[in-house]
Amino acid sequence: LPDGVNISKEARSAISRAASVFVLYATSCANNFAMKGKRKTLNAGDVLSAMEEMEFQRFMVPLKESLEVYRREQKGKKEARKDKDKKADSEEQDKSQEEDNEEEDERMEEEEPNDEEEVDN
Repeated sequence: LPDGVNISKEARSAISRAASVFVLYATSCANNFAMKGKRKTLNAGDVLSAMEEMEFQRFMVPLKESLEVYRREQKGKKEARKDKDKKADSEEQDKSQEEDNEEEDERMEEEEPNDEEEVDN
């Protein structure tokens, strides 16, 4: 809103109710598309189809752009988690390998004195 615009409590309430009704109507229309596809879960395509059916074509381009941005962000987060998990697995594997090496070194140290005793006899 432009600077200096004041909105009454009554107007805020009316806008809130209108937004709720719009969301319910859009969800109902999207649900119809999901049911036609024999699915129980709504997806982005259902919502976009509902917007077209409700004659909100002018919102299609911004909605599709926002969806692409969201998908890219989610993909980036997923890749970052994979990289983090791979790094953690690698560090865990390195640590496990170090522990195995330490155990092997300890075994070898324990065996060395026995060899010396056998030589002395």
